[in-house]
Amino acid sequence: MPSSFTAYIDESGDEGFLFKEDGRGSSRWFVLSAVVFRSCNERQGVDALIRVREKLGRSRTQPFHLCKMDHLPRLVLFHELASLNFRTVTVLSYKPDIRDVEAYQANKFLLYRYLTRLLVERVSWLCRDHVREGEGDGTVDLIFSDRAAMSYADIRDYMRLLQRQTDTRGDCHIHWPAINIDRLRAVQHSQLAGLQIADAVASSTFYAVNPNRYGITDPSYLNLLRRQVYRRDRLWLGYGMKFLSNFESLKSRMPHLGAAFEGW
Repeated sequence: MPSSFTAYIDESGDEGFLFKEDGRGSSRWFVLSAVVFRSCNERQGVDALIRVREKLGRSRTQPFHLCKMDHLPRLVLFHELASLNFRTVTVLSYKPDIRDVEAYQANKFLLYRYLTRLLVERVSWLCRDHVREGEGDGTVDLIFSDRAAMSYADIRDYMRLLQRQTDTRGDCHIHWPAINIDRLRAVQHSQLAGLQIADAVASSTFYAVNPNRYGITDPSYLNLLRRQVYRRDRLWLGYGMKFLSNFESLKSRMPHLGAAFEGW
């Protein structure tokens, strides 16, 4: 039986810890986002990007990378995405708050794996709570944007390790019946519309929280997709948006975060 959902996963920012006072060097934030479609709705994403390409006069095969787009094309893209039926889940790490930096520097992709665990937890809850009888087997296919330097066999092994440890550790809350580890895979960004949409979500979240070299953030793109953010009992914080640091503490130090998420 086919899966009920597909989650497309991409990141924004980097995993480094070389912070410079002038704002250069490693990014202060690292963001991992998932765009979750019901399998029966996946075609919506393909058709939406076709419409955007037609409006912008782009080739049908030209992929979307938000960081390479100007403001007006971005608005065309986000207004189109805002009409679609999908949900987003994002995990955000403000890296200067990480205490055990040496452990993350010594273990390549450790931060990515940890954010993946938190992301998959929330994706599994979303799928558990919204599965429909007769629409697939209740599971979600996890499709990552391929990072050439990273082994996705290692990610599958990490997921299997978490699954084995679920009964003995209390900090992993993945709803395993929703996750088919064997179907976890990585695909080139340019090959799937869902991954290009995930790029737009991750990048727009990054722009909303990470000041650029002029000290400016821009939450406008993220706010256009506010309706799509996963909520549970109307709560978005901790569900559709999971911050590794305490959100109230972050807001007290970075007022732009309060403005970015005002009224959510």
